Amino acid sequence: MPAKTGQQYIDRLKKAKNNVYIHGERVEDVTEHPAFKNVIQSMAHLYDLQYEKPDKMLYTSPTTGDKVGMTFLQPATIDELIKRREATQEWALTSGGMMGRSPDYLNAEVMAMGMNNDIFAEADPMFAENARKYYEFARENDISLTHTLIHPQVNRAKAQYDQKDANVALHLKEKTKDGIYVDGIRLLATQGGITDEILVFPSTVKKAGELDDPYSLAFAIPNHTPGLKFISRESFDYGKNTWDHPLASRFEEGDAIVSFENVFVPWERVFVCGNSSICNRTFRETNAVVHMAHQVVAKNIIKTEFILGVALSIMDAIGIEGFQHVQDKGTEIMLTLETMKSHLYRAEHNAKLDKSGTITPDFDALNAARNWYPRVYPRLIEIVRILGASGLMGIPTEADFKHDEIGPIIHRGLQGKNLEGYERVQLFRLAWDLTLSAFGSRQTHYEYYFFGDPVRMGMAYFEGYKKEEFKQRVKDFLNQGINNPFSTV
Repeated sequence: MPAKTGQQYIDRLKKAKNNVYIHGERVEDVTEHPAFKNVIQSMAHLYDLQYEKPDKMLYTSPTTGDKVGMTFLQPATIDELIKRREATQEWALTSGGMMGRSPDYLNAEVMAMGMNNDIFAEADPMFAENARKYYEFARENDISLTHTLIHPQVNRAKAQYDQKDANVALHLKEKTKDGIYVDGIRLLATQGGITDEILVFPSTVKKAGELDDPYSLAFAIPNHTPGLKFISRESFDYGKNTWDHPLASRFEEGDAIVSFENVFVPWERVFVCGNSSICNRTFRETNAVVHMAHQVVAKNIIKTEFILGVALSIMDAIGIEGFQHVQDKGTEIMLTLETMKSHLYRAEHNAKLDKSGTITPDFDALNAARNWYPRVYPRLIEIVRILGASGLMGIPTEADFKHDEIGPIIHRGLQGKNLEGYERVQLFRLAWDLTLSAFGSRQTHYEYYFFGDPVRMGMAYFEGYKKEEFKQRVKDFLNQGINNPFSTV
């Protein structure tokens, strides 16, 4: 079938009746529940956009001839890589980059996993074929995916097998001729209850050994699979209108604990089964981490542009753009934006064909960007807070402006240099929702931990960086014209 529309996305969710819990109750229909219905509409808009801009968002399937989503594309050239990225950014523009788990993130992952599937064949050729077929299935049916790769935070000083309750984490329970049974808990599925399927994968950072084999799994199953539960955190969409909560009211994706209670996974949906060595190498050797990082950097450029736009609008609204410290803070955001663009340009224009015939971005550039952005994003948000100052606290609601008695008072009293009171407060409510609301705070936390603990990520980056060349340069420099009397060489 061709790429789906927004209505088809909604209809699938209604039909699936995924097993979702929130605020102490089971959700009968996520498409109508206050915690999910607005972000579902935002997701539906993404799918409709595929048909509003088909030249940018769709391409012809190599197997069926149907028009399928551009974000599933296996690029064979740099131009095709850029074309896929432009589709990603088209989606990101709809939310200002505030939807961190829009479908393109995992679409790129299943493409990479499906095409570079040799690693899965180390255990059984069947697993490699499963990965290839799943990519085709997801592409041809425009499957929306959530994913989970984190074990519960029980005792981080111990490995999973050494925990007091070693069965709390998702683990292999039984193998049968038809498939496997799994049981346990996983974190942290963003958009957990509002997608078609869940992709279970290992962590990209924490390595496992043979004793972790029972926890070393990779598979994909429908979200309505019996025994599968999504236990969602409190929603930050408080049912407010888009004027009062312009971001949270539309883009609150939600995050969920995932419970697997003796869940059956048929063999054709299994990619890794009880093999820690393969799990440890999956993301890197399939190039999945490269293509996922490419999507993330592209999305974060749109997000930084949005933050810059908010900051510049605040400056203009209240006439502070002439102050030296204000311009310097604007420059910080601009430098971040241009640095991210440079990383992306290098990644795309240094792309190389991998063994599967997929053009793969330069990971060195993307790896630097994905390690750096989580460290600088909190500063970007701090800058917006500083520029908004007390104006981010004095923000009446739209209802206040519509009140016959107090509306005219605050419209006059909260005017800016270049905006009337109503428009200025609307802008400042956006800045507040970006920085200080529950939604904004979650965004900062989310970006900081996007790929994992930044310190652990930094350690991995340091260990993998090619350092010998630079040390040798220093050694050669010090030895120029020097006859070392203690040298044994």
